[in-house]
Amino acid sequence: MEAKKACTALRDLKQGSRSVHEYSNEFKMHVAKIQGWPEPVFVQQYRLGLSHQIQEAVLRNVNPVSLVAWISGTLSSLFGLQIDSSDVYYYEYSSEYTTLKPTNTRRGVFARDPDWFLEYFSYNVNPCQAKPCQNNGICERNRNSYTCHCVKPYTGSKCEHVKNTCQRSSCNRGDCLISLIPPYYRCSCRHPYQLPFCDRAQSVCKPNPCKNGGTCVKHRVRSKFTCNCPEPFRGKYCKIGPEDCFTTNGHTYRGNVSQTVLKKTCLHWTSHLLLESSYNAFMEHADYYGLGDHNFCRNPDGDEKPWCFVNVDNKVKWDFCDVSPCSATGRLDNNVEHINSTNFIMHPRMGNRLSTCGQPETIRSLKRIYGGTKTIPGKHPWQASLQRKFSVGSSMPKGHYCGGVLIEPCWVLTAAHCIVRTNIHNLQVTLGEQDLTRREQYEQKFDVEKIIKHGHYRERDEIPYNDIALLKLKAVDGNCAVETKYVKPVCLPDSVFPDDTECYISGWGLTETGEESHQLLDARVKLISQTQCNAPSAYKNRLDESMLCAGNLQRTRADTCQGDSGGPLTCVKNGSYYIYGIVSWGDQCGLKNKPGVYTRVTRFLNWIRTKIQQESISHN
Repeated sequence: MEAKKACTALRDLKQGSRSVHEYSNEFKMHVAKIQGWPEPVFVQQYRLGLSHQIQEAVLRNVNPVSLVAWISGTLSSLFGLQIDSSDVYYYEYSSEYTTLKPTNTRRGVFARDPDWFLEYFSYNVNPCQAKPCQNNGICERNRNSYTCHCVKPYTGSKCEHVKNTCQRSSCNRGDCLISLIPPYYRCSCRHPYQLPFCDRAQSVCKPNPCKNGGTCVKHRVRSKFTCNCPEPFRGKYCKIGPEDCFTTNGHTYRGNVSQTVLKKTCLHWTSHLLLESSYNAFMEHADYYGLGDHNFCRNPDGDEKPWCFVNVDNKVKWDFCDVSPCSATGRLDNNVEHINSTNFIMHPRMGNRLSTCGQPETIRSLKRIYGGTKTIPGKHPWQASLQRKFSVGSSMPKGHYCGGVLIEPCWVLTAAHCIVRTNIHNLQVTLGEQDLTRREQYEQKFDVEKIIKHGHYRERDEIPYNDIALLKLKAVDGNCAVETKYVKPVCLPDSVFPDDTECYISGWGLTETGEESHQLLDARVKLISQTQCNAPSAYKNRLDESMLCAGNLQRTRADTCQGDSGGPLTCVKNGSYYIYGIVSWGDQCGLKNKPGVYTRVTRFLNWIRTKIQQESISHN
């Protein structure tokens, strides 16, 4: 109640309805009551004449929490109230608040309006600053929420989906394709049917549909035909030549094969039938995966060879394509965008910091972190893998066991519970890791010089509190992490992200099958308010102010799991990624009303910076 009164006093001053003198007197009284100090202390402090300083702070738009912290610090220094070291954390951002005890939540103002405290202390957070609207949607702020106004043909709360513009259109003997230009759809006709609506047929062999000298042979059924192809061409239309092949698993295949091994014609990636699929021409970064307004085979999910979707009895199915590996044809894949060796050149460090933070050089991807999908190298260049060099009994096997995140060349942030029983001599950190089963030429490995666990880390009822730790990497040839396309630090946050912000999780943890993934996986999750996380149907007030949760309360979707501990929860602002949470704990994986719980990094910024600075000074 005192916090609310203090905020009301500040609001009144900003609106000009209160004098600075009245505000100073009332605000400091409420601050004193918040801190639990007796009235005489406030009276003495008022006589110190701090009204002028408070006035200046207001005019500089200092937020109320910072002002409370400043006044508290002043009182502490004046009256001998001891402030602990950097291990004693404090609020650094205005939207963080202490969860009230269960005995207090059933009565009073908080019970009637549980969001008032967050509302007062986050009045200056503009949710549109995070640019939540996709595909050129316009963000309109509505207090602490927002509305996205989408351009055609996009739809969804964030303009992330494409509307099915084919619902009122008929393409008869063809397929209706979604278009991004008016009228936002078009028909693709099966031969020999003709545009615009695929309802009229021409002669099947005139003109000749067979390419590369193939001969068209009519069937008894008027619309059926066969192409007799000369060597070395094959396929329904004699389009497939020996140079049209793929290397490795065909992830970079960009050839023109459009039929399956069962001779079915592939659906266009813009087909309205694929709008609900994870893979279509409108997915994020579809160009990278070679998906567009065509029906050529591709391999966007890293399967064993190129594939495509087909329409079988009005049901969408998929099948591998009739395309051969280049090793079988004796040709190189001319359609492959070969990896240039310069991708692996390491760039020199700039001073004692990497040149950029939070800037992945490869695009965001496309089984799984729980509910997630495989990533591509360089998507999360700050992701670290904590690994044991050798096994310690059956319960602590060799290899990857926790995640981490690179924040500076020599510093990795992780969860404290990941290192409580770890021998520093048995610990190594790998950066740039993608596949745990093989040595990759762009990964960097380091021993650990020092482990710094938060001084107030503890576990109670199997819940870790202040679950954060720093690992200082041991330099190799005078350098720690060297910036490459695949190794970069993430940014430390400089502001809060509003609830419902979509963020990213990544790791090698358990999947829906109960097995760990050897491929780095990722998924999107939304930040959930502290009130919702602590609701009786969720975590029942088990989260304190050092924690946050993210995911989806209503249905099981993406979540972090065992093996993802210590890994990053990153949020994006102005194109840069910020470490906002560290994977900490949760009730099992992917359960309704049990989202993942993360260490709130903004709560520990002072601790992080102080520890790194202290270590730097001690080595100079």
